[in-house]
Amino acid sequence: MSYKLRLDVFEGPLDLLLYLIKKNDIDIKDIPIVKVTEQYMEYIEMMKLLDLEIVGDFLVMAATLIQIKSKMLLPPDPSAEEEDEIDPRDELARRLLEYKRFKEIAETLETHELQRKDYYARRLDDDQMQQIKDDAREVFFEASLFDLITAFQEALQRTPEEIIHEIIQEEFTVEDKIHDILHELIQQEKMSVQAIFKRCRSRSEIVVSFIAVLELIRLREIKAYQAAPFDDIQIVRNQGSKDRDQPPAEPGPSDPQ
Repeated sequence: MSYKLRLDVFEGPLDLLLYLIKKNDIDIKDIPIVKVTEQYMEYIEMMKLLDLEIVGDFLVMAATLIQIKSKMLLPPDPSAEEEDEIDPRDELARRLLEYKRFKEIAETLETHELQRKDYYARRLDDDQMQQIKDDAREVFFEASLFDLITAFQEALQRTPEEIIHEIIQEEFTVEDKIHDILHELIQQEKMSVQAIFKRCRSRSEIVVSFIAVLELIRLREIKAYQAAPFDDIQIVRNQGSKDRDQPPAEPGPSDPQ
């Protein structure tokens, strides 16, 4: 496949586990390891289908989950004291809690930095300040890679089965889909990822469209967000990307053809 995206550009294995924990409303300290391992492996299979370059950390985590799952399924050692029994999930829970705290601190610092820049960037009149207050009431959540994969997975499930040995062998390419998406986002402010998938005529077209969305996010051409966690995903142009949009100049009489 011509597009080979590295997953670590987007998220890591701990991000996927935190996503599954939040999606399933699970207590980090009491992870149902069989269920989470099965779901984790489903996402790995989706990544393989998309021909995404799965970095080693994802595979190491998969092996770790399988190892924990195996230990959990073993019968308890009757010779061991009950208080000496170590829950094989404890180390994973510790890593997840530590990583979750790190992410929350990083997000808080980023928010404060953006607020500071906005404060010093300009003086606002009363109407502008009221508009900001009104906008602040509408909270958006950035869609993660795994939100996008979930939407992709649901789209595949709705589409009739077909053979997908060679994904890109039809009349469209990733480049075509990138062009189509950007063109539509010039015409309209935002569009739904689910709507992009629904108008696809085949599973292979869904795959190509999904890779096009990922590539645009990687290039910082678009942002993906949700009105609420696990809600429909909307994409919009990045402001810097909009600023680069210039209509092509009409060739003059003396311009070379």
